[in-house]
Amino acid sequence: MTAYSAVALTTAAIVALVVSAMFVPGVAKVFLLAQAAYWSLSYVARPLVLLWTLPQPQFADSLADPRLANIGYDIGIAEVLKPVVFGLWFYVALVVGYVLFRRWRRGPQERTTIGAAVADPYFFRSLGTIYVLGLGGRFVSFATGNTGSAGEVSSSNPLLDFAATMATVGALGLIVFARPEKLWQTAVLLLGLMGMELVWTVIVESKTPVLGAALAVAVRFALIGWTRGTIIGVLGISAGAIGAFGILQSLKVDPEARAISAAAEASYPPVVQPFLPILRRFDLLEAATDAYYMQGREWISHGDVVKNAFLNFIPSQLLGSEKFQSGTAWADQVRGSSVDMRNVSVSLAEGNISEGFVFGGYAGVAVTMTFTFVMVLVAVRWLLARNFLFVVLGLTLIEYPVLFERGILGTTESIGKSLQLAILVWIVTLLVGEYSRQCAETPPPTTHVPDDISTLDRSSSKGSASWV
Repeated sequence: MTAYSAVALTTAAIVALVVSAMFVPGVAKVFLLAQAAYWSLSYVARPLVLLWTLPQPQFADSLADPRLANIGYDIGIAEVLKPVVFGLWFYVALVVGYVLFRRWRRGPQERTTIGAAVADPYFFRSLGTIYVLGLGGRFVSFATGNTGSAGEVSSSNPLLDFAATMATVGALGLIVFARPEKLWQTAVLLLGLMGMELVWTVIVESKTPVLGAALAVAVRFALIGWTRGTIIGVLGISAGAIGAFGILQSLKVDPEARAISAAAEASYPPVVQPFLPILRRFDLLEAATDAYYMQGREWISHGDVVKNAFLNFIPSQLLGSEKFQSGTAWADQVRGSSVDMRNVSVSLAEGNISEGFVFGGYAGVAVTMTFTFVMVLVAVRWLLARNFLFVVLGLTLIEYPVLFERGILGTTESIGKSLQLAILVWIVTLLVGEYSRQCAETPPPTTHVPDDISTLDRSSSKGSASWV
């Protein structure tokens, strides 16, 4: 199989995924289409750019992989994409099977209306409260220089990072569920929240916040119904956010680093250069290359996978020890087997296909892709749940890219963190609800009335009584 035939098979699988997703109702369709877009950038656009330009690896250019360049991009990409082709076609088979199962069952249709949690009168007050608290956490993080950056192994200040995440949940919740009465109010709400997430994505040097907000907009319209205008609007917002990301990111870089980056980009054709900042962020092809260079060597045992996936749901404070960090371990042990990572400390996205291939070859890919599809269905159920706790978990699955670029270990890691956040948000919701009820039940101030009303009446009739 040549590199171009591998890319063609990958493209065909993604097209088949898009077609299959059209027969899936509601929010699940949005997730599947988002996966198709995400994986096309990682497994189609990036390989095509490499095959077209054949770039030589150089400093400040993370797009040109030295390992692929050494063995030849044609040979390297053809080999690296083999498990990717299998994984994507297996995923398409899962989606088609789900569609056929729904048609055969002909049972109750999937509920696409919001759950009782959203009908709670204090739901939006709670979202607003946690959003304001989260903005405060973001401001303190930025003011104290603790914002961190993409790929950071551990947060500079976990408490501030935890507080800042509350803003994400509040923003996504308002984007998905808020229903202003007037169109201009909706436009202001969506553009304002999207703008804040774009600013934050530049500050933390990560694509996650703005892409999460764009996905939340798509989920919103999946719940209320699509029109031609909303489709164009979502596509425009997504394209604008992705395009603005590279521009705003360059403003943050100092002149020396900008000059080095410009020199690296100058080796690419001018038509490709505007897309380089975003293509560098979709790096699952590098993870697939990591898995290929493992050459069947064991990373961790199957028992350790199960154990660590379970422990990810238990807070570190209760365990009394540090939990297994899959992104850091992947960087040290998997990528470290083919790239010198001794002086680099970073957390990487391992990818569901790559993780499965390292765990157990093509059988492992089948397991991890099945897990990913199940998580898509779980995310839909959580977003439409009747309990506020599960709604928050669903919102965090919109924010964290676990449905796109993480495997079993990375997904359970994120859900474990989300569970702690959901409990905190639930407590805030209880406090907001109780405060609102206390304010509603407080009687208005009244003038003192004498105990003997009959005396007051008699004296008032004579016009001689006065009282305060």
